Amino acid sequence: MLLFQVAGHHFLGRALYQSQMVYLISKPKRRSVIEDNKTLMWSVATFHETIQCEELHLDLGRFARKGVQQDYRMPDVITVRVQTDPDTFQDVAVKIERPTFRKPFLGGFKNRITGVEFHNAGSQTIPKKRPEKGTTLFCRETQTVFQKNKRQQTANPTSTQMTKVGLYVSSVTDKLITPGKYFTAEEYHKRRLEAVIVLQKYFRRWHARKLVQKLKEEKRLRLAWEAQEELKKKKEKEDKVRRERERRLNPKTKEDFELLYHALESWRQEEIERINATLTGAERKAALCGLLEEEAQLIASIGRHKINADEENQHKAVLHFLSKCAQPKRWKAYDGKTTEMDTPYTLRARELLEIYRSVSMNDIPQDERVDVLLTLRCTVEEHACELTKEIVELIDREVDLMSREVKECNLEGLRKRICTLFLQYIKTPKFNPEVAKILKVPPHPLKLYKNVNFCHSCENYLPSTEFPVPANSRTIGRCHLCCKLDNEARQRESFLKYRLILENLKKSEADYQDDTKIVFLVQLQDLRYMIENIWGCQSALSACSDLYDLVMVRWDKQQEWSPWNTVLLTKDEADAHLKLCNLQEVKFNGLNLFPILLLHFNRILCVVMFGQSPYTHACLSWPTISV
Repeated sequence: MLLFQVAGHHFLGRALYQSQMVYLISKPKRRSVIEDNKTLMWSVATFHETIQCEELHLDLGRFARKGVQQDYRMPDVITVRVQTDPDTFQDVAVKIERPTFRKPFLGGFKNRITGVEFHNAGSQTIPKKRPEKGTTLFCRETQTVFQKNKRQQTANPTSTQMTKVGLYVSSVTDKLITPGKYFTAEEYHKRRLEAVIVLQKYFRRWHARKLVQKLKEEKRLRLAWEAQEELKKKKEKEDKVRRERERRLNPKTKEDFELLYHALESWRQEEIERINATLTGAERKAALCGLLEEEAQLIASIGRHKINADEENQHKAVLHFLSKCAQPKRWKAYDGKTTEMDTPYTLRARELLEIYRSVSMNDIPQDERVDVLLTLRCTVEEHACELTKEIVELIDREVDLMSREVKECNLEGLRKRICTLFLQYIKTPKFNPEVAKILKVPPHPLKLYKNVNFCHSCENYLPSTEFPVPANSRTIGRCHLCCKLDNEARQRESFLKYRLILENLKKSEADYQDDTKIVFLVQLQDLRYMIENIWGCQSALSACSDLYDLVMVRWDKQQEWSPWNTVLLTKDEADAHLKLCNLQEVKFNGLNLFPILLLHFNRILCVVMFGQSPYTHACLSWPTISV
C-alpha cells in the first residue's frame, strides 16, 4: 500500500523541471533518493509496507517546498472502491465534512517532515448519542443501597466501692430493696393477655361508640334530605297547581287554552253524569238545555279571552322582532370577553323601535301624542313613496281630529292603521336595512309544487310542514289547524303533559351525543299512543299515574332510543335505572318478574306498531327481543 502526498497530475506539471527535481522515497528505518534514470518501481515495497514519496525542488526561490500541498484542495465528495468479495468491488461515495474551525490537537501523531497532523478518531470525533427512551435510567451500583445488619453488644464497665479500712462511704442515700413475689413465665404471659383483653374492650367500646355516632349522623342527614325532598316535591306540586289555576284564569298561550277547554269538557261530563243520575224525563231535558246554554256562554268567554291574548301575543312578537333587529353586533374575544359594536343599520333599527313603541302606547297626554306623531312624520318623510304618503295623511288626520277634541275611543281604529302601516315601513329593507337579515325569504313558487298537500277538511293546499305525520300513517290527513279546531269542538283534550314528556325525552337524548335520529321523528300523537295504549299511563315499576312525574328513558342505555327500547318510569326510578350497568343480573335476581314480562310484551307491541314505519325502518336495525 502506497501513500502519496503529491497527486499524479502534479508530477506531470513538473515534467519540464525534472533536472531540478529530487524525489525522496522514505521506507521504515531508511530513506533514499531516486535518481533521474530510475522510476518508482525501483522502490520495491513488500506487502503491508508503507513508503512515502516526497518531491523536493532545487530552486527554492521559484518553487517553494510546500507549494504543492498549499495549492491542492480535496473535493467535497470522493469515490472509494471497496472490495466486498474476492472478485467483486463496489464504489462508495464519501462526503467530506470540512471543519469550520481548527480542531485542537487532542492525541494522535504528527509527521515531522511534512508537518501533517493525524488525529485520533476516538478523541476528535463527537460520540454517537444514545436514543432517548423517555424514561430516566440510573446505574444500579450507584443508586442501590446495600444494608447489612449485625448484632453487637458493647461492654458497659461498672464499679462498686465498699467501706473498708481507711475508707468511709456514707449510707444516708442507700435504699433497702426486698425481692417481691416470684412469678413464672406462664403467669407473666397470663397477666399480659389480661391486660391486652382490657385494652381491646376499651378500644372496641370506643370504636362502637364512634360507629353508632356515625350511623346516627348518617340517619339524621338521610331523614333531613328526605324531609327536604318531600317539601320540595310538595312545593313543586303546589306551584304546579297554582300555575295551572293562573293559566286557566289568564290564558295566553295555546297550551293554556287547551287546559281551559279540557277543564270545560271535564266539567260538562261531570254535570251530565249528575243530571242523568238525579233527573229524568222533562226535568232532565230542561237541565241539559240549561247546561248547553252555560257551555255556550263559557265558550264565548273563552273566545273573547283568546282574541285578547292573540292581540297581546302579536304585539309582543312584533316588539321581539324589532328588538332583535336593534341588537348590536357581538363577538367573543380570545380572553373570553364579549365585545359589542353598533353599526349605522342597528342604530337606525333602534331609532325605529323607539318610535314604534311610542306610537303604539295608549293613555298618554295629547301634547305628547302630537310630539310622537311629528317625530314619526319627520322620519317617514325621508323617503317618498305611496306608503309614506299614506302614513303622512293618516298622521295629519289624527292631529286634526285631536284638535277637534274627538274622543279617544273613536281614534282607536285610526291609530291601529298608523301602527300597521309604520310596521310595514319598518319591515321594508329599503328603509330599514338591518331587517333584511331576519325576514323570511318566501320560496320560489315553482318549488312549492313538489312540497304541497291538500287538506280534505279545510280544502286548502298547504306546505307539508302544516300536516302532522304519525309514524304508522300511510296517507296525509288533516292539517294542524283543522286538528286543533276538531279537538276544541269535540274531544277537548290537553296535550301539555305529553308535550312535556316529549321535550324531556328529546333533551335527554341530545345529551347522549350519539347521533340518535328516531326520537326527533316521533310526533306527539305517537308518544300519546304509546303512553296511553301500551304503558297504560302509569310507571312500569310503581304504577304511578301522575304524568307530570313520569319520563321515558332508554331500557338499554347502550342502544339508540326507539319505541321498543324505552320504558316509562318516574323521575326517581329513571335516575336509578340509568345507573345500572348490567340489566341481566337485575332481571333475574329479583323475585317479582311481572314488570319484566310486561316490559317485554310492550316492546313487542311497539315493534308491531312502529316497526313497519319507513322512518324507523330507515333509521334503525331490527332489535332482538327475548322473553
